[in-house]
Amino acid sequence: MNRADPPAQASEQSLLNPRVAIPFLVVSLIWGSTWLVIRDQLGTVPASWSVCYRFAVAAIGMFLLSAITRQSLRIDANGLKWTILLGLMQFTLNFNFVYAAEHHITSGLVAVIFALLIVPNALLGKWWLGRDFSRNFIIGSLIASAGVALLMVQEYKAAPVGGQEVIVGTAITLIAVLCASVSNVMQVAPSVGRFPTTTILAWSMLWGALFNAAWSFINHGPPIIEMRAGYLGGVLYLGIIGSVVTFPLYFDLIRKIGPGKAAYTSVLIPVVAMLLSTLFEGYAWTALAAGGAILASVGLVVAMRTR
Repeated sequence: MNRADPPAQASEQSLLNPRVAIPFLVVSLIWGSTWLVIRDQLGTVPASWSVCYRFAVAAIGMFLLSAITRQSLRIDANGLKWTILLGLMQFTLNFNFVYAAEHHITSGLVAVIFALLIVPNALLGKWWLGRDFSRNFIIGSLIASAGVALLMVQEYKAAPVGGQEVIVGTAITLIAVLCASVSNVMQVAPSVGRFPTTTILAWSMLWGALFNAAWSFINHGPPIIEMRAGYLGGVLYLGIIGSVVTFPLYFDLIRKIGPGKAAYTSVLIPVVAMLLSTLFEGYAWTALAAGGAILASVGLVVAMRTR
């Protein structure tokens, strides 16, 4: 993997810009809701088949979106190689590790651990793309990390599993975070950035669906599907709302504000998930959870301030 040429730092836009703030909030709100849907899908259908169905739906939707918006789907051989790598890292390994982790720890703890995405995104952004950290970003990240730590302690205490299960689930989630981070930073590389976001995503999701289908068939045999309305609706929600709507917005954010700042959606997402859990599942807030959510939000505000 060759290091990309450093882009101009001045090209990054402020979060206060509505073109950044609106998609940032939309992505955070939608992905905050997907944890409830993902948890409902754990059961009868092997996780890898559920991931396959999600991105089969998403790939179809993304190709249609590209056609509707008149974005060219043509891509050269070099670009195709990048989409294969993106499909493997983002839409196969990342999501399969997330589902696997939820067999060991709660979805809430997985969501909280994913907030650590800001760290590898920022480090890879500096190493590979030459993007420096601002003072506000460092301070905000430290504050947000303290909030994430409190949320992790709270979820660990509430998790109805043993210590060894928590260790295994956390390790699997961290692998998923690294896979997601690599694909995030790839979005800003010139080899990928020269193509429209929807074009890259359409091909990447198609490869991801194919990889997931192959992996599922090898490990679980022919396709297994649950005809329950809730399951089928969940696949459509995750495929269309949770993927076709959000991934173009998120990858555009990466290109506009950099992978480090874009990853702050992962800090807001568990807070959103907890709020939704309060509304729909009767989640009871504790001092640790409230303190963590407040610190994470304050860190977000500080980190996003322009230099």
